[in-house]
Amino acid sequence: MNRNLWLLALCQGLFLTNNVVFIAINGLVGLQLAPFGWMATLPVMGYVVGAALATPLVARTQSLWGRKVSFQIGLAVAVASAALCAWAAFSGNFWLLCTATVVAGYYSANGSLYRFAAAELTTAEHREKAVSLVLAGGLLGAVAGPNLANATRTLWAVPFAGAYVALMGVALLSMLCMAAVRFEPPPVVRNAADQPPQGRPLAELLRQPPMVVAILGAALGYGVMNLLMAATPLAMQVCGFDFSASALVLEWHVIGMFAPGFVTGHLIKRFGVLPIMGVGVLLNFACVAVALRGVELHHFGMALFLLGVGWNFLFTGGTTLSMTAYRPEEKDRAQAAINFCVFATLALSAFSSGVLVTTQGWTLLNAGSLLPITLTGLALLWLALQRRRAAAL
Repeated sequence: MNRNLWLLALCQGLFLTNNVVFIAINGLVGLQLAPFGWMATLPVMGYVVGAALATPLVARTQSLWGRKVSFQIGLAVAVASAALCAWAAFSGNFWLLCTATVVAGYYSANGSLYRFAAAELTTAEHREKAVSLVLAGGLLGAVAGPNLANATRTLWAVPFAGAYVALMGVALLSMLCMAAVRFEPPPVVRNAADQPPQGRPLAELLRQPPMVVAILGAALGYGVMNLLMAATPLAMQVCGFDFSASALVLEWHVIGMFAPGFVTGHLIKRFGVLPIMGVGVLLNFACVAVALRGVELHHFGMALFLLGVGWNFLFTGGTTLSMTAYRPEEKDRAQAAINFCVFATLALSAFSSGVLVTTQGWTLLNAGSLLPITLTGLALLWLALQRRRAAAL
């Protein structure tokens, strides 16, 4: 861990603070302002839809101006979108809130590349650990996010308007940290002869078995996590818990997401990426099993903690696996494609969580998540068998 990685881990923590606050309050603010209850998680969906739409633009800015400039643009958008969310809360405008979260998605598309940037700030043999350790910076978000939302929810008469204002300060602090990170400068192109190699077409990259499984692991793992996490504050409110209980559950969930980051890279190095992703699948199954046993506080807490650890193994593993499938000159296209698939899945899961939890209930929502979890497990088994056959030849 060099100085740049520590700073990037801090930026990751501040990015996750923003995300956790959004997850904790957007559904509740949406429920207060939405014309119909099933629309409650549309502001949550808007965040990931905006991120999916922004991935090509972010890839372009990264290619033209490099990591640092693109990340700072994303943080400037974070400040502006948080201000717009606060205005929407004060004015009681549901559709303005949805628009603001779509705009905020540009920041999410930038922040989701911090993990890839981490691999470029260290040597090749340590990239798994660098990715894992920068993701571990999300522990800051685990603690700061729920507590920030809880502390600022009654700052003004309008519930949670203060939380959006606080997020403006979080983004400004992240801008200061990002300014101190030193990234490799983008290549200077003076004429056609200086153009860097373009690499393989995107369709060819996406057909590779490791890339297919990496995308499935990252996208479905994130999708299941978001499906259950976004619905948790609503489900707990229906079950009679207050917001402080929801904040506590979310805090332990995000601790589960990022605390393993201190060891996940070491585990991947020792046991291999597919076995660790397989453990992530098993932890997701365990999460659903606990959630289906009851709706007491400890059921919500344990299920969401297991869900967080399972996400960490799948997402860190998927990121590491994907980096074996593309060359340096192909990174912008490949990373944009991976993030687009992740955000598209997140958009579907965010919308589905609100519809299912408000119309069908918490039990059916959990039962429905078994399908993508099973699909992820089958994809890992398929790649493992392919590698075993290739090794036998």
